[in-house]
Amino acid sequence: MKPSIDVVKNLAETLDTTVAFLLGETEDMELLKDPDMLKRLNDINNLPKKDKEGILFALDGLLRDAKTRLAYQ
Repeated sequence: MKPSIDVVKNLAETLDTTVAFLLGETEDMELLKDPDMLKRLNDINNLPKKDKEGILFALDGLLRDAKTRLAYQ
């Protein structure tokens, strides 16, 4: 049996976690619970496709650089 999305959302709220965690999409129970991060993600998502692609391209580069720095520390 597969629960409806409403059931999963209620379960996540009851367990103080996220739907992504319950679905196994992340191991971090706190991921996407930060309201500032959610606002940023929603803002990016609401941009025109070309702007969104540009921001995500730049963000990917910044993340790659940060991971590289951490790997060499």
